Amino acid sequence: MDELSDFITDMKSRRSCRRFAQRSVPDELLHACLEIACSAPSGANKQPWTYVIVRDSKTKAEIRRAAEVEEYEFYNGRAPQRWLDDLAFLNLNHQKAFLEEAPILLVLFAQKRGAKGGQHYYVQESVGLSAGFLISALHQVGLATVTHTPSPMKFLSKILKRPDNEKPFLLLPIGYPHADYRAPTKSSKTLDEMCIEHEALEFAAASETVAAKTSNVSRVLNRHD
Repeated sequence: MDELSDFITDMKSRRSCRRFAQRSVPDELLHACLEIACSAPSGANKQPWTYVIVRDSKTKAEIRRAAEVEEYEFYNGRAPQRWLDDLAFLNLNHQKAFLEEAPILLVLFAQKRGAKGGQHYYVQESVGLSAGFLISALHQVGLATVTHTPSPMKFLSKILKRPDNEKPFLLLPIGYPHADYRAPTKSSKTLDEMCIEHEALEFAAASETVAAKTSNVSRVLNRHD
């Protein structure tokens, strides 16, 4: 139980990171995390994802420029005010320096269909599961990231020269967190607010139904006594 408690505490300490140390990421760590990500369950085991690793500064700068164009539009008219209000505690704006600061940009593409036209199933769900495996794995080896989703993200397909059967899904800067970075304070819902025991509710409802039917049968039998 101690190991389980430690694991829960460790996973609950994971936070998104928007500032990175100038420290390289060992290939073996990145590749191990990608192996875990690619072991995620997927519809019909089609594994409909492509991870593109970007390291060179020129490409990272190009991605940042394109992302900030979309982000500027988001913060200056595209997003409804309610959305901006909900983001206020993060103190964000269109500038995304972390896209160049992070030693690695990992761009996740969802394969809408196979490269040779094969059918893929539950693509969004499958790719989302893979991303979740990746983020957990990164945290376990001491690496940090943030799920960045400038919208639209078509520029990623163009910059990275991806085929038309792939659609950008997530942009993930990866690295070690900067020593001075402090993630914004956030509140979390309790487990009771997010989970319910459906079986207990179902059992209670079934018991009430059986009791009602038994009562009805008893009344019918009593009429014939």
